[in-house]
Amino acid sequence: MEFVKGIAAVFVQGGLMMYPLVVCSFLVMAVIIERWLYFRSVAKLDSNLVAEVVLKLKQGEWKEAVERCAKSKDILASMLVQGMSEPTCDRQQLEQSLEGAAARLVGKLRYRLDLLDTIVTLAPLLGLLGTVTGMIQTFNVLNIKNGQPLAITGGIGEALLATATGLCVAVLALVGHSYFNHRIDRIINALEDAANEIVKTALYKRMSRHEVQ
Repeated sequence: MEFVKGIAAVFVQGGLMMYPLVVCSFLVMAVIIERWLYFRSVAKLDSNLVAEVVLKLKQGEWKEAVERCAKSKDILASMLVQGMSEPTCDRQQLEQSLEGAAARLVGKLRYRLDLLDTIVTLAPLLGLLGTVTGMIQTFNVLNIKNGQPLAITGGIGEALLATATGLCVAVLALVGHSYFNHRIDRIINALEDAANEIVKTALYKRMSRHEVQ
């Protein structure tokens, strides 16, 4: 109970800017939790998927290759299912189809991360604004008695709470944003490697057909 009262006292001392900062902090936590759960469900990559799909394509089993992808629930399988919806040995057509599928999936991965990026910039500015307005109010109502300058320093200390809060929120948002971007980069590399393998297989099949002819 005392802890809650202490938090409430700090919140009141921080001024009006503490309200939008609290909203920002809740938004950051909500986005981080939601994105973490989403990544947990889709970001586990099937290590054997590409090799099995390539083997089936070399054997001319395009439908079976797509069915193998459909059995897996990770993001790599989703790209291959979307990109290989139509059988083709044309390199350019397959590249465009896989790139389009990858772009849509990466867009889903980046969903809401722009909000974290915005809060990284916004939170310190709100904190600074709270500090400035708090200091203005402090000097406006300042009443030093008996040569006690502690009234000034105490008021400034209270005003700086908003800046400290803003920086904490910004740091949390920055850590979350950097973490998810790092994971997205790894996933993009995996998608590119898989797409290259599939395209090389399609090219191999086309060259094999020309040799037979």
